[in-house]
Amino acid sequence: MNYLVGAFKPPCNIFISFTDGRSRKQVPLKKENGKTVMVALFQSQENIVGEVVIEPIHGKKVEHNGVKIELLGQIELYFDRGNFYDFTSLVRELDVPGELYERKTYPFEFSTVEMPYESYNGVNVRLRYILKVTISRNYVSNIVEYQDFVVRNYTPPPSINNSIKMEVGIEDCLHIEFEYSKSKYHLKDVIIGKIYFLLVRIKLKNMELEIRRRESTGSGPNTYVETETLAKFELMDGAPVRGESIPIRLFLSPYELTPTYRNINNKFSVKYYLNLVLVDEEDRRYFKQQEITMYRNLEAS
Repeated sequence: MNYLVGAFKPPCNIFISFTDGRSRKQVPLKKENGKTVMVALFQSQENIVGEVVIEPIHGKKVEHNGVKIELLGQIELYFDRGNFYDFTSLVRELDVPGELYERKTYPFEFSTVEMPYESYNGVNVRLRYILKVTISRNYVSNIVEYQDFVVRNYTPPPSINNSIKMEVGIEDCLHIEFEYSKSKYHLKDVIIGKIYFLLVRIKLKNMELEIRRRESTGSGPNTYVETETLAKFELMDGAPVRGESIPIRLFLSPYELTPTYRNINNKFSVKYYLNLVLVDEEDRRYFKQQEITMYRNLEAS
């Protein structure tokens, strides 16, 4: 039986490494098997440089039709699992057809790589970047090795960042105004605002502010929307009175947020909302939702 198992093992090991791997920042990446690994972090327009080492298993030779490395940016929709849509695809040929008897090292370089979209692991979609080494062979399956890495892109603070002012009410029963100091936030920002009660004829017992993420994938009849509540923040416990104002101060840094993504490669979008929830003494719930824009600040990475 051991002979059979050995017959299907690849005749070599492949190792992929980055030249600046020791000094480059590492970030956690959740794999398909649920395990989290630390991988290198890049941003768009960087050079991706490293080397591939192919090491034949002792006593074996590797006959091949060429060795290549690809840099791929891919989107996988979970309702279409296994089909990857490549939006970035670069190839470098590392070796011509021949035979390998001993360890061989191949340097590679992809210069100023355009990586417009960030790595993302969502409920129904995954956007990933990988290096893929392929040893092409006749008659038997190719030998393939992958190396993941993560891309994050940074945005300067917006030059215009208007406040949000809204009114919500039930005729002759409830009238409140709420105000947030701005509409665009970086990932480690603080949401600051105020809520004013202008008319209160309903017995309210508490009020919460929620941060919600809405991920939409696909298009037309195949559109899937998933809404997650990432945070709940109690603003008030007890009944407010007319003329009262309640301050809001919500720190974003404890939560796992991403920037807002709008129509990424016509495949998915991710939007964020502040959802104000009021609950009366009969447990009826009143909502007011407002979209906010999230961006990745260099200092807040």
